[in-house]
Amino acid sequence: MSAQLARRLAGVRAQTLALVEGLSAEDCQLQSMPDASPIKWHLAHTSWFFETFVLQPHVAGHAPFDPAFRTLFNSYYVGVGARAPRVERGLMSRPSLERVLAYRAAVDAALQQALASDALAPAALALVRLGIEHEQQHQELILTDLQHHLSRNPLWPAYRAGETPVSDEAAALAFLPFEGGVVPIGHTGEGFAFDNEMPRHRVFLEPYALASRLVTNAEYAAFIADGGYRRPELWLSDGWDCVQREGWTAPLYWLDEGLQFTLRGAQPRRPQAPVCHVSYYEAEAYARWADARLPTEFEWEHAAETQGTDDGSFVEARHFHPAPAIAAGAASLQQCHGELWQWTASAYLPFPGYRPAAGAVGEYNGKFMINQMVLRGSSCATPREHARNSYRNFFPPAARWQFSGIRLARS
Repeated sequence: MSAQLARRLAGVRAQTLALVEGLSAEDCQLQSMPDASPIKWHLAHTSWFFETFVLQPHVAGHAPFDPAFRTLFNSYYVGVGARAPRVERGLMSRPSLERVLAYRAAVDAALQQALASDALAPAALALVRLGIEHEQQHQELILTDLQHHLSRNPLWPAYRAGETPVSDEAAALAFLPFEGGVVPIGHTGEGFAFDNEMPRHRVFLEPYALASRLVTNAEYAAFIADGGYRRPELWLSDGWDCVQREGWTAPLYWLDEGLQFTLRGAQPRRPQAPVCHVSYYEAEAYARWADARLPTEFEWEHAAETQGTDDGSFVEARHFHPAPAIAAGAASLQQCHGELWQWTASAYLPFPGYRPAAGAVGEYNGKFMINQMVLRGSSCATPREHARNSYRNFFPPAARWQFSGIRLARS
């Protein structure tokens, strides 16, 4: 088990470095808003996680790379100690990017040595597994945060050159019926899962229908043209207040002249590509305008388990943008994974019988079960092996910088 885990650890850590290849120290220093972190911070924090939760408590004689890093690169783990303010991460010009990369290398070496010696107990190996999944979450954040950082530059610089290979055709929208009834929800127990995906339990679903694909740019443009951002009757009260306060008139990154900002710079806005970078508020308003609603997270999971596919792009395709659904003869449930996270109508709450892990690592998910909405699926920035139907992503309802989109439902 240790050897297999060591190989996977090395592969995931190398993938993180591949994602930041070609970025300058200046690129890695940016923090364009409080919700986004500098790339340098992500590189350090993921190493901090392994050092704090695996090496220091479970490897005898491990000396910290730099004791100051315990505070500098702690995110939200109150049980671990002090933290540098999140909004000031971009002010950390020191340590340098070079030193952060040296920190990563030192942590990698210590982890591989511990795994090779078979010195880690099962509890420590479980924390290595958690750290790998945690790193994959931050790989996605590296891309979404970097897109926001670069979008604030009037030059609209590209993270990677070239155009995203996107077709101008898309499957017709159909609503697929599901009988509902008493259905199992949550992780089955096979393979890795975060604690918020458990325990597996049963819920009752009324009959419902789910859209066969995600809402497209063209469909969302029709909502805008019909005064969608000017009609308060379409919006939740909090959402309307947010629209007025923030001055929203279109999804994040939509530019004039039919363009949108992407990780490949300013690109033509493809009508049939899924609309992305929308908040829960925008998704809910659009659904109301379209005489539909958002699915609950339980409807989404049941449908994905019953009919869904993982036909998406994922980060391995290096598209860095969602692609249209493929036109097919018979309607099928497409784009469940690998294109966009999909807002649901469900608040982020614990499953019946949920208990967070003991100690500071228990702060990973449970303490955020307030003022958040659940997204299901995965995105074009998600590693393929990181996606599963029971995955519960969560963000505040106003968040737009993630690769988030809209799938409609009807009762």
